[in-house]
Amino acid sequence: MQNLLLLHGAIGAKDQLGSLAGVLKNDFIIHTLSFTGHGGNNIPDAPFSIELFAQDVLKYMEEHKIEKTHIFGYSMGGYVGFYLTKYYPEKIIKLVTLATKVYWDEAIAAKETKLLNADVLEQKLPAFAAQLAQRHAPQNWKMVLSKVCEMLVNLGQNNTLSIEDYTSINTPCLVMLGDRDKMVTLDETVAVYKQLPVARLGVLPGTPHPLEQVDKGLLAFMIKEFLS
Repeated sequence: MQNLLLLHGAIGAKDQLGSLAGVLKNDFIIHTLSFTGHGGNNIPDAPFSIELFAQDVLKYMEEHKIEKTHIFGYSMGGYVGFYLTKYYPEKIIKLVTLATKVYWDEAIAAKETKLLNADVLEQKLPAFAAQLAQRHAPQNWKMVLSKVCEMLVNLGQNNTLSIEDYTSINTPCLVMLGDRDKMVTLDETVAVYKQLPVARLGVLPGTPHPLEQVDKGLLAFMIKEFLS
């Protein structure tokens, strides 16, 4: 069986991908990791960045003696996947992304960071705040949010990948979006899809942004069909 590495989103961790891994485990050798500062990993003094998380993937592959792998990236994990396919194409067989926001400017970054205010989350979404505290323990989940917000602001000022960068990605890609996603637009998803030389576009019906609300059976079917 071929390797398939599952990458989580911002403020997430590898536990988010457990149910999807369970559906795919009979078809692939499944790998998961939590990015630096996520899932209880040490929070660095250096800023979070797409480049930093890409290095996490390369280190994981080296430690596990993985020469090449398929990647599924959810949200920010998909952005990391795009970065890897551009700069380390020899490492990636095929890439599948879901709900990956690729267009960032200062206004969008300001909007998204406002949604990640830890104090507001504690007041309005205490169950979610408690989930984040558990997910990132023993690290301080509020620090994780702060570092993610810093990364989004940096992306808004200087996006890691420009729309033109995607034209040089020759790795086969499946770019997917849920039709009810309120964070990622169809326009930006289609724009990237059109730039990619070897790509497919998929829209999941009745699907919002949170991975927990995605039909894992449908998602796994789409992944397996593309990677086969």
